[in-house]
Amino acid sequence: MGKVLVFGHKNPDTDAIGAAMAFANLQKDLGVDAEAVALGTPNEETQFALDHFGLKAPRVVEKIAAETNDVMLVDHNEFQQSVADIEDLNILSVVDHHRIANFQTANPLYYRAEPVGCTSTIVLKLYKENSIAVPAKIAGMMLSAIVSDTLLFKSPTCTQEDVDAANELAGIAGVDLNSYGLDLLKAGTNLGDKSEAELLDLDAKSFPMADKTVRIAQINTVDLDEVFARQAALRDAMLAENVKNGYDLFLLLVTNVLNSDSELLVAGEPREKVTEAFKIELKNDRAFLPGVVSRKKQIVPQLTEAFEK
Repeated sequence: MGKVLVFGHKNPDTDAIGAAMAFANLQKDLGVDAEAVALGTPNEETQFALDHFGLKAPRVVEKIAAETNDVMLVDHNEFQQSVADIEDLNILSVVDHHRIANFQTANPLYYRAEPVGCTSTIVLKLYKENSIAVPAKIAGMMLSAIVSDTLLFKSPTCTQEDVDAANELAGIAGVDLNSYGLDLLKAGTNLGDKSEAELLDLDAKSFPMADKTVRIAQINTVDLDEVFARQAALRDAMLAENVKNGYDLFLLLVTNVLNSDSELLVAGEPREKVTEAFKIELKNDRAFLPGVVSRKKQIVPQLTEAFEK
Protein backbone atom coordinates (compact mmCIF):
# COMPACT_ATOMS: atom_id res chain seq x y z
CA MET A 1 0.00 0.00 0.00
CA GLY A 2 1.27 3.46 -0.90
CA LYS A 3 0.24 6.85 0.38
CA VAL A 4 -3.21 7.06 2.00
CA LEU A 5 -5.07 10.36 2.24
CA VAL A 6 -7.52 10.91 5.10
CA PHE A 7 -10.19 13.61 4.87
CA GLY A 8 -13.57 14.83 6.05
CA HIS A 9 -16.40 16.39 4.07
CA LYS A 10 -16.56 19.48 1.86
CA ASN A 11 -16.90 22.83 3.64
CA PRO A 12 -15.06 21.23 6.55
CA ASP A 13 -16.02 22.02 10.12
CA THR A 14 -13.84 21.41 13.16
CA ASP A 15 -14.69 17.70 13.34
CA ALA A 16 -14.03 17.11 9.63
CA ILE A 17 -10.53 18.54 10.03
CA GLY A 18 -9.83 17.45 13.61
CA ALA A 19 -10.98 13.85 13.07
CA ALA A 20 -8.95 13.62 9.86
CA MET A 21 -5.83 14.81 11.65
CA ALA A 22 -6.42 12.45 14.57
CA PHE A 23 -7.24 9.42 12.44
CA ALA A 24 -4.28 10.02 10.13
CA ASN A 25 -1.98 10.26 13.15
CA LEU A 26 -3.38 6.98 14.48
CA GLN A 27 -2.84 5.30 11.11
CA LYS A 28 0.78 6.48 11.03
CA ASP A 29 1.33 4.96 14.48
CA LEU A 30 -0.12 1.74 13.05
CA GLY A 31 2.41 1.77 10.22
CA VAL A 32 0.30 3.32 7.43
CA ASP A 33 1.76 6.11 5.28
CA ALA A 34 -1.22 8.38 5.97
CA GLU A 35 -1.70 12.12 5.56
CA ALA A 36 -4.64 14.26 6.62
CA VAL A 37 -5.93 16.59 3.92
CA ALA A 38 -8.98 18.84 3.73
CA LEU A 39 -11.67 19.58 1.15
CA GLY A 40 -11.65 23.28 1.99
CA THR A 41 -9.93 25.86 4.16
CA PRO A 42 -10.64 25.94 7.91
CA ASN A 43 -13.39 28.22 9.16
CA GLU A 44 -12.60 30.72 11.92
CA GLU A 45 -13.60 28.34 14.69
CA THR A 46 -11.33 25.59 13.36
CA GLN A 47 -8.48 28.04 12.78
CA PHE A 48 -8.84 29.21 16.38
CA ALA A 49 -8.35 25.62 17.54
CA LEU A 50 -5.38 25.04 15.22
CA ASP A 51 -3.71 28.24 16.40
CA HIS A 52 -4.43 27.50 20.07
CA PHE A 53 -2.72 24.13 19.89
CA GLY A 54 0.06 25.20 17.52
CA LEU A 55 -0.95 23.04 14.59
CA LYS A 56 -0.87 23.67 10.85
CA ALA A 57 -4.02 23.17 8.82
CA PRO A 58 -4.01 20.18 6.44
CA ARG A 59 -3.41 21.06 2.80
CA VAL A 60 -6.49 21.51 0.67
CA VAL A 61 -7.21 19.12 -2.21
CA GLU A 62 -9.90 19.13 -4.91
CA LYS A 63 -9.12 15.80 -6.57
CA ILE A 64 -7.02 12.88 -5.40
CA ALA A 65 -6.77 10.19 -8.10
CA ALA A 66 -3.65 11.71 -9.68
CA GLU A 67 -1.87 11.48 -6.33
CA THR A 68 -3.07 8.20 -4.84
CA ASN A 69 -5.82 5.64 -5.17
CA ASP A 70 -6.27 4.84 -1.47
CA VAL A 71 -8.30 7.01 0.89
CA MET A 72 -9.96 6.95 4.29
CA LEU A 73 -13.06 8.99 5.05
CA VAL A 74 -14.01 10.59 8.35
CA ASP A 75 -17.12 12.52 9.38
CA HIS A 76 -18.99 11.68 6.16
CA ASN A 77 -19.87 8.91 3.76
CA GLU A 78 -22.26 10.40 1.21
CA PHE A 79 -20.49 10.84 -2.11
CA GLN A 80 -21.95 14.28 -2.82
CA GLN A 81 -20.23 15.54 0.34
CA SER A 82 -16.88 14.02 -0.57
CA VAL A 83 -13.96 14.76 -2.88
CA ALA A 84 -14.85 15.35 -6.54
CA ASP A 85 -13.34 12.10 -7.83
CA ILE A 86 -14.45 9.86 -4.94
CA GLU A 87 -15.95 7.27 -7.32
CA ASP A 88 -12.49 6.69 -8.83
CA LEU A 89 -10.84 5.97 -5.47
CA ASN A 90 -10.39 2.92 -3.28
CA ILE A 91 -12.03 3.63 0.08
CA LEU A 92 -10.14 1.69 2.72
CA SER A 93 -12.14 2.81 5.75
CA VAL A 94 -14.86 5.12 7.01
CA VAL A 95 -15.28 6.50 10.53
CA ASP A 96 -18.48 8.48 10.84
CA HIS A 97 -21.48 9.45 12.97
CA HIS A 98 -23.97 10.35 10.24
CA ARG A 99 -26.63 8.46 8.33
CA ILE A 100 -25.39 6.12 5.58
CA ALA A 101 -26.67 7.15 2.15
CA ASN A 102 -25.52 7.15 -1.48
CA PHE A 103 -22.49 5.06 -0.57
CA GLN A 104 -21.05 1.99 -2.23
CA THR A 105 -17.63 0.45 -2.78
CA ALA A 106 -16.18 -2.17 -5.10
CA ASN A 107 -14.07 -3.72 -2.33
CA PRO A 108 -14.58 -4.65 1.32
CA LEU A 109 -13.59 -1.96 3.80
CA TYR A 110 -13.41 -1.09 7.48
CA TYR A 111 -16.57 0.82 8.43
CA ARG A 112 -17.12 2.28 11.90
CA ALA A 113 -20.30 4.28 12.44
CA GLU A 114 -21.76 5.06 15.84
CA PRO A 115 -24.69 7.24 16.96
CA VAL A 116 -22.63 9.73 18.95
CA GLY A 117 -22.35 13.49 18.67
CA CYS A 118 -18.93 13.65 17.06
CA THR A 119 -16.62 11.53 14.93
CA SER A 120 -13.69 12.41 17.17
CA THR A 121 -15.40 10.58 20.02
CA ILE A 122 -15.19 7.41 17.94
CA VAL A 123 -11.58 8.11 16.98
CA LEU A 124 -10.65 8.33 20.66
CA LYS A 125 -12.06 4.82 21.10
CA LEU A 126 -9.86 3.62 18.24
CA TYR A 127 -6.77 5.01 19.95
CA LYS A 128 -7.70 3.13 23.10
CA GLU A 129 -8.52 -0.09 21.27
CA ASN A 130 -5.06 0.01 19.69
CA SER A 131 -3.34 1.00 22.98
CA ILE A 132 -1.94 4.17 21.42
CA ALA A 133 -1.65 7.42 23.39
CA VAL A 134 -3.21 10.57 21.95
CA PRO A 135 -0.66 13.40 21.56
CA ALA A 136 -1.62 16.54 23.49
CA LYS A 137 -2.06 18.76 20.42
CA ILE A 138 -4.13 16.15 18.60
CA ALA A 139 -6.21 15.74 21.77
CA GLY A 140 -6.86 19.47 21.63
CA MET A 141 -8.24 19.24 18.10
CA MET A 142 -10.40 16.25 19.01
CA LEU A 143 -11.74 18.12 22.04
CA SER A 144 -12.47 21.13 19.83
CA ALA A 145 -14.38 18.90 17.42
CA ILE A 146 -16.59 17.52 20.19
CA VAL A 147 -17.29 20.98 21.60
CA SER A 148 -18.16 22.24 18.13
CA ASP A 149 -20.38 19.34 17.08
CA THR A 150 -22.28 19.22 20.38
CA LEU A 151 -22.35 23.00 20.99
CA LEU A 152 -20.64 22.36 24.31
CA PHE A 153 -23.02 19.46 25.07
CA LYS A 154 -26.24 21.40 24.34
CA SER A 155 -27.05 19.57 21.11
CA PRO A 156 -29.51 16.64 21.22
CA THR A 157 -26.89 14.64 19.30
CA CYS A 158 -24.63 14.73 22.35
CA THR A 159 -24.23 11.50 24.31
CA GLN A 160 -22.57 10.68 27.59
CA GLU A 161 -19.76 9.16 25.55
CA ASP A 162 -19.09 12.59 24.00
CA VAL A 163 -19.07 14.25 27.42
CA ASP A 164 -16.69 11.65 28.84
CA ALA A 165 -14.43 11.84 25.79
CA ALA A 166 -14.28 15.64 25.96
CA ASN A 167 -13.33 15.60 29.62
CA GLU A 168 -10.62 13.03 28.99
CA LEU A 169 -9.24 14.94 26.00
CA ALA A 170 -9.28 18.24 27.90
CA GLY A 171 -7.06 16.62 30.50
CA ILE A 172 -4.62 15.39 27.86
CA ALA A 173 -4.63 18.77 26.09
CA GLY A 174 -4.20 20.68 29.34
CA VAL A 175 -7.14 23.10 28.97
CA ASP A 176 -10.17 23.99 31.03
CA LEU A 177 -13.06 22.43 29.16
CA ASN A 178 -15.76 25.04 29.76
CA SER A 179 -13.71 28.21 29.35
CA TYR A 180 -11.91 26.91 26.28
CA GLY A 181 -15.16 25.57 24.84
CA LEU A 182 -16.90 28.95 25.10
CA ASP A 183 -13.91 30.71 23.54
CA LEU A 184 -13.94 28.22 20.67
CA LEU A 185 -17.66 28.64 19.94
CA LYS A 186 -17.46 32.43 20.09
CA ALA A 187 -14.53 32.35 17.65
CA GLY A 188 -16.87 30.91 15.04
CA THR A 189 -19.48 33.65 15.35
CA ASN A 190 -17.52 36.53 13.78
CA LEU A 191 -19.78 37.07 10.77
CA GLY A 192 -19.72 40.79 10.03
CA ASP A 193 -16.83 40.74 7.58
CA LYS A 194 -18.23 37.91 5.44
CA SER A 195 -20.29 38.20 2.27
CA GLU A 196 -23.66 36.47 1.97
CA ALA A 197 -22.09 33.81 -0.26
CA GLU A 198 -19.36 33.19 2.32
CA LEU A 199 -21.92 32.90 5.13
CA LEU A 200 -23.92 30.34 3.16
CA ASP A 201 -20.79 28.30 2.49
CA LEU A 202 -19.43 28.22 6.05
CA ASP A 203 -21.16 24.97 6.97
CA ALA A 204 -23.38 23.65 4.20
CA LYS A 205 -24.26 20.19 2.95
CA SER A 206 -26.41 18.88 0.10
CA PHE A 207 -28.91 16.06 0.57
CA PRO A 208 -30.90 14.12 -2.04
CA MET A 209 -34.51 13.84 -0.88
CA ALA A 210 -36.90 11.94 -3.15
CA ASP A 211 -36.23 13.47 -6.57
CA LYS A 212 -35.05 16.82 -5.15
CA THR A 213 -31.73 18.19 -3.99
CA VAL A 214 -31.87 20.09 -0.72
CA ARG A 215 -29.06 22.34 0.45
CA ILE A 216 -28.92 22.98 4.20
CA ALA A 217 -26.52 25.57 5.61
CA GLN A 218 -26.00 26.41 9.27
CA ILE A 219 -24.60 29.56 10.84
CA ASN A 220 -23.73 29.83 14.53
CA THR A 221 -24.11 33.23 16.14
CA VAL A 222 -24.64 35.00 19.44
CA ASP A 223 -27.09 37.46 17.85
CA LEU A 224 -29.84 36.28 15.47
CA ASP A 225 -30.84 39.86 14.66
CA GLU A 226 -27.36 40.61 13.34
CA VAL A 227 -27.71 37.85 10.76
CA PHE A 228 -31.31 38.57 9.79
CA ALA A 229 -30.58 42.24 9.22
CA ARG A 230 -29.18 40.82 5.96
CA GLN A 231 -32.20 38.61 5.23
CA ALA A 232 -33.02 40.01 1.78
CA ALA A 233 -29.42 39.66 0.60
CA LEU A 234 -29.13 36.18 2.09
CA ARG A 235 -32.33 35.02 0.39
CA ASP A 236 -31.17 36.42 -2.97
CA ALA A 237 -27.85 34.60 -2.54
CA MET A 238 -29.68 31.35 -1.69
CA LEU A 239 -31.83 31.62 -4.81
CA ALA A 240 -28.72 32.31 -6.88
CA GLU A 241 -27.07 29.19 -5.43
CA ASN A 242 -30.16 27.16 -6.35
CA VAL A 243 -29.89 28.25 -9.97
CA LYS A 244 -26.12 27.88 -10.15
CA ASN A 245 -25.88 24.43 -8.55
CA GLY A 246 -29.23 22.84 -9.33
CA TYR A 247 -30.58 22.88 -5.79
CA ASP A 248 -34.36 22.75 -5.51
CA LEU A 249 -34.62 23.95 -1.95
CA PHE A 250 -32.17 25.91 0.22
CA LEU A 251 -32.55 26.08 4.00
CA LEU A 252 -30.46 28.33 6.21
CA LEU A 253 -30.46 27.42 9.91
CA VAL A 254 -29.19 30.29 12.06
CA THR A 255 -28.40 29.02 15.56
CA ASN A 256 -27.86 31.06 18.71
CA VAL A 257 -25.10 29.15 20.52
CA LEU A 258 -25.90 30.84 23.84
CA ASN A 259 -29.56 29.86 24.20
CA SER A 260 -29.79 26.88 21.80
CA ASP A 261 -32.59 28.23 19.58
CA SER A 262 -32.59 28.67 15.81
CA GLU A 263 -34.31 30.67 13.10
CA LEU A 264 -34.94 29.12 9.69
CA LEU A 265 -34.79 30.95 6.35
CA VAL A 266 -36.16 29.17 3.27
CA ALA A 267 -35.61 29.74 -0.45
CA GLY A 268 -36.90 27.57 -3.28
CA GLU A 269 -39.47 24.81 -3.60
CA PRO A 270 -41.21 22.68 -2.45
CA ARG A 271 -41.48 24.87 0.63
CA GLU A 272 -44.61 23.03 1.77
CA LYS A 273 -42.32 20.14 2.73
CA VAL A 274 -40.64 22.46 5.21
CA THR A 275 -43.90 23.48 6.85
CA GLU A 276 -45.00 19.85 6.95
CA ALA A 277 -41.70 18.58 8.39
CA PHE A 278 -41.51 21.04 11.26
CA LYS A 279 -45.22 21.81 11.71
CA ILE A 280 -44.61 25.51 11.28
CA GLU A 281 -45.91 28.42 9.26
CA LEU A 282 -43.39 30.39 7.25
CA LYS A 283 -43.75 34.13 7.62
CA ASN A 284 -41.59 36.26 5.37
CA ASP A 285 -39.74 33.02 4.47
CA ARG A 286 -38.79 32.53 8.14
CA ALA A 287 -39.74 30.39 11.11
CA PHE A 288 -38.48 30.25 14.69
CA LEU A 289 -37.39 26.78 15.86
CA PRO A 290 -37.02 26.75 19.66
CA GLY A 291 -34.53 24.23 20.96
CA VAL A 292 -33.33 23.25 17.48
CA VAL A 293 -29.55 23.26 17.06
CA SER A 294 -28.72 20.07 15.16
CA ARG A 295 -28.98 19.77 11.40
CA LYS A 296 -28.20 16.05 11.62
CA LYS A 297 -30.84 15.13 14.20
CA GLN A 298 -33.44 17.89 14.15
CA ILE A 299 -33.55 18.96 10.50
CA VAL A 300 -32.47 16.26 8.04
CA PRO A 301 -34.52 13.29 9.38
CA GLN A 302 -37.74 15.30 9.65
CA LEU A 303 -37.31 16.81 6.21
CA THR A 304 -36.42 13.45 4.66
CA GLU A 305 -39.57 11.91 6.12
CA ALA A 306 -41.70 14.73 4.69
CA PHE A 307 -40.23 14.24 1.22
CA GLU A 308 -40.86 10.50 1.34
CA LYS A 309 -44.59 10.89 1.99
